[in-house]
Amino acid sequence: MQHYQVRHWEVKMNIYKSGIVYTQNGIQQAFVTDGGRFVYVGDEEGAMAYEGNVIDLQGRFVCAGFNDSHMHLLNFGYTLCCADLSKCTKSISQLIETFRLWKEEQSDEQQWLWGRGFNQDYFQDEHRMLNRYDLDKVDNTKPVVAVRACGHICVVNTKALEVLGLKKQPQVEGGFVDVDSKGQLLGIFRDNAMRLVYNQMPAFSVKEVKDMLKQAAQTVNRYGVTSVQTDDFAAFPSTSWQTVVKAYEELVKENQLTVRVSEQCCLNKLEMISEFIEQCWIPYQENGNQALNEKNEKADCSWFKPGSLKIVGDGSLGARTAYMLKRYNDDETTKGIKMYETEELAAMIRLARNNKMPVCIHAIGDGMMEMVLDAYEAVLLKKLQSNNEKEGCRRGSLDHRCGVVHCQIMRPEHYRRFQQLGLHAYIQSIFLDYDIRIVEQRVGKNVAKTSYNFKRFLDMGISLSNGSDCPVELPDVMKGIQCAVTRKSLDGVWGPYLPDQALTVKEALDSYTVGGAYASFEEKQKGDIREGMLADFVILGENPFEVESNAISDIPVLETWVNGTCVYKNGSVHVVKKKR
Repeated sequence: MQHYQVRHWEVKMNIYKSGIVYTQNGIQQAFVTDGGRFVYVGDEEGAMAYEGNVIDLQGRFVCAGFNDSHMHLLNFGYTLCCADLSKCTKSISQLIETFRLWKEEQSDEQQWLWGRGFNQDYFQDEHRMLNRYDLDKVDNTKPVVAVRACGHICVVNTKALEVLGLKKQPQVEGGFVDVDSKGQLLGIFRDNAMRLVYNQMPAFSVKEVKDMLKQAAQTVNRYGVTSVQTDDFAAFPSTSWQTVVKAYEELVKENQLTVRVSEQCCLNKLEMISEFIEQCWIPYQENGNQALNEKNEKADCSWFKPGSLKIVGDGSLGARTAYMLKRYNDDETTKGIKMYETEELAAMIRLARNNKMPVCIHAIGDGMMEMVLDAYEAVLLKKLQSNNEKEGCRRGSLDHRCGVVHCQIMRPEHYRRFQQLGLHAYIQSIFLDYDIRIVEQRVGKNVAKTSYNFKRFLDMGISLSNGSDCPVELPDVMKGIQCAVTRKSLDGVWGPYLPDQALTVKEALDSYTVGGAYASFEEKQKGDIREGMLADFVILGENPFEVESNAISDIPVLETWVNGTCVYKNGSVHVVKKKR
């Protein structure tokens, strides 16, 4: 296994032959890249008319590089430095032991111990949420934090509560801190309440952010990912968005970035949005791909650009913090957590749209979906009606590409409103692996039947893209494709869940390529192997159209190429000769 640094300027003409090359115009045999772009796509005879390095694909399957349309790259980079609790599925005792073993490998100077990835629904010894007394067994002298896989719950030990100075339950808007029957803190923080814990993290420097981003980018390359739409601004409350932008700009200038980045700019207050629009969004738009830096030098925005305004509306289904219209079927004490009121969402959308900035809003529960649709209607329908565009918003100046991230628990009427507003659906098909185990328990059979209806989106002409929400899930595209096609858990035990909502292999593959490019207004630049497009592609070990559907996840990524340069190699494809 090898990783390579992208040198944006060191791009030579390469001729690729004898492949199964998947394009939107059908299967081709060969292609040629030069200057970081595809200059020819077609048959082998046409490709061999060019001069350059000849690469024999040996009958391998090739497609456009994968675009993860919603993830958290910076958070993923930090997670790679934490205790990996994702494989602690059997018991609380296993989690404690895994955390303790990881702790022993860390330096004594480490003041806080962080782990991420646990899921209490998998515990077989005790069917309950982790609490502070469990983490006291990991360490009772240092603060210990365990973040749930979804990122919407964190649990701390008693020492952490002491450092936080918390003795009684605080009231947090958009969040909640759990207590026991006696009112004693359990160390469980949900959604916005997690900021009480995260505020203890030191502000990271530009260099530290760069290091985390580089490691994360190289890791996602292993899965064939060449582009990401990532929410990084809210990764660490103490680290400013200016620091994150500067880190990306320096990585671009230094030719250290191995994925293309469209930033989903998570800004949770109107004043923050205004500041960002004035200082970053407008200059990037007006200066024609000109980055903000001290020398005001041009930077290539094909590598980094501010994208949509990201708004987090509610929590997660697994944590029971997704905001529902009715109380949870398996917990009548709660409807989940909403972060904003409808009027607040509308005000944020309006500010962004007045500055031609797209918007994407995190909505998992049907209650939050209702609020999001109401807010979008309050802003978008006025423009729709004033422009006599009653059939949709995708023409002319109303081609907004605004959307909803996750789109999990939905009612039948939500899809119609979604269509009317011309919204884009950012789905994560990999979520089916876990969510089909719990969805009926959480929301009941009737609501479950109209949830995760991916096929319905496409049948209604609603644009759709796919992602991982990494580090909630690994950015393993082949697993995501398999879940979209089979509607089963990866182990085959659960499902098929609503098999009529299954995507075809083509639809699933397109959701990770052309779908993601469309979401960020880049469908003319990437997402397909076509002349003039950016030379981002992936070479797979098998043809996903030919293997059994339950074996798609086993297809290995052999090579990942970005800008005509190999950034990851784990296969046998090689240059056979140089043609003069």
